[in-house]
Amino acid sequence: MRNLIPFSSLNCRMSASRRKFVQQLAAVPASLWFFAGANAPGWSRNDQFAKHVKPARLQEGDTVGLISPSGAIYESEPYEVAIEILEALGLEVKLGKHLFDRYGHLAGKDEDRAEEINQMFRDDAVKAIVCLRGGSGAARILDKLDYKAIAAHPKIFIGYSDITAFLLAIYAKTGLITFHGPVATSEWNTFSSEYFKKILFEGGPVLLENPPKGEDELVQVENRTRTIASGQALGVLAGGNLSVLAGLVGSGYLPDWKNKILFLEEVGEKIYAVDRMMSQLKLAGVFDELSGFVMGRCTRCHPGDGYGSLTLEEVIDHYIKPLGIPAYSGAMIGHIGKKFTVPIGLKAQIDADKGTIKLLEGAVI
Repeated sequence: MRNLIPFSSLNCRMSASRRKFVQQLAAVPASLWFFAGANAPGWSRNDQFAKHVKPARLQEGDTVGLISPSGAIYESEPYEVAIEILEALGLEVKLGKHLFDRYGHLAGKDEDRAEEINQMFRDDAVKAIVCLRGGSGAARILDKLDYKAIAAHPKIFIGYSDITAFLLAIYAKTGLITFHGPVATSEWNTFSSEYFKKILFEGGPVLLENPPKGEDELVQVENRTRTIASGQALGVLAGGNLSVLAGLVGSGYLPDWKNKILFLEEVGEKIYAVDRMMSQLKLAGVFDELSGFVMGRCTRCHPGDGYGSLTLEEVIDHYIKPLGIPAYSGAMIGHIGKKFTVPIGLKAQIDADKGTIKLLEGAVI
């Protein structure tokens, strides 16, 4: 999507040397950058860039574990639909022992939810773990996960929203690439299903690109992207739900942010709350060494009560433009019907002018 505002007016305050570095790095052919590995320009041998672990790809007939590690579901039909969806993808489904538990607003007691994740990772017959839903409560059990067992039995782990806590903690503690994508109760339309299969079954490099305009539309109206700061950036993808991520600051369950492309999404938060959480990330140094930024969707993020409000665009621009890194918003990430599957821990290149994320290699083996 073209930028409606001339880049010269964006007032991005990148130093000349840093701008030159980003441009030179983005100009390196993807193939050379891939093979250079940890020795590529700007990358330290100690970076997590060199430490990621890829899970095995899915194949038709594989068994996947279905778990509910966060919030509870109060009706039976979502369980039935979730199982049918996974079966329609050609997968066998193993139900977690505590899948139907409920403890207040949580889908079971902390110890049981944690042990269910641990057991699914230890079970070599289970090739992937799919979360039933998000909700809340993931952070309560991060200290109860068996990260040694997870590292010893790497496999696909996918979800979004509150599941962000698991995705980031597992990646930070083990280097295992995790996946911010549909939960089993998501809307599994063609767009979401195709990205899920391309990334987790086929396993090749993939371009994450918003749906094009309809044939009868003169210009793109829905699913637009907006350039925050022009350019291309190389980095390692990491991120997820803003409020969940912000809640983990200082906990030891987040990766380092050097040379990362941070992506964020949110739902149901007032704009002043989004501003507060972005401020928290800034003060914690999360933004200091990023190579790029992608804002997904902030669904139902409206002004709160009071005398007025900044717009969501003003809030995001306030924190991101001064970084002087390529950035855009509007990616199909978040609490929306059509969504990408985004690997956390994988090398990628973003194009802030086109509004795309290019995965430079397969996320599975």
